[in-house]
Amino acid sequence: MIRCVALDIGETLTRDDRYWAAWADWLDVPRHTLSALVGSVVARGQDNADALRLVRPGLDLAAEYAAREAAGRGECLDESDLYPDVRPALAALRGLGVRVIVAGNQTSRAGELLRALDLPAEAVAVSGDWGAAKPSEEFFVRVISLAEARAEEVLYVGDHPQNDIYPARDLGLLTAHLRRGPWGHLWADDAGVREAADWSITSLNELAAIVTEE
Repeated sequence: MIRCVALDIGETLTRDDRYWAAWADWLDVPRHTLSALVGSVVARGQDNADALRLVRPGLDLAAEYAAREAAGRGECLDESDLYPDVRPALAALRGLGVRVIVAGNQTSRAGELLRALDLPAEAVAVSGDWGAAKPSEEFFVRVISLAEARAEEVLYVGDHPQNDIYPARDLGLLTAHLRRGPWGHLWADDAGVREAADWSITSLNELAAIVTEE
């Protein structure tokens, strides 16, 4: 029985368009250039931030975040960044009596902005606050604790196989791979990903039916 649905953030709940566009503008490169580099590092199995270091070798990510904030060009996140199925899907889950939590690899500032949106969720947690990031085991141990359920009663939903599906599965959570964003589309039909994920979905609106079936 699924007692809690835990959801990734970037390209699961929120579009990353503004995030990467802001970085391109800050680093003074065409947005298409950075977008292509992000796709390149993802296809090679590297971290997303490696795309920024291709533009500026040796870049200190934390220092650049601080510099952007100081310059009044820090992170932005509002209702327009949410995918349209987010609120109805999360509300439907809560209507079924399921605990809904949000947990992803974001900065503390992004966590503040996301909480300000007052999503239909019991909790919003980010790696910047936890000091633990996906795909580490510690991150998913914290997810299970926040879920207030056993691992096998938690469904983790995300778009990224290496960060979401594989590590969540390895710790005993149920998983749903979402065909959304570059990572979700890239690996949606991969045989290994489909075998690893308990469900493959194209919309968060499918989650209510999954919970009901269980």
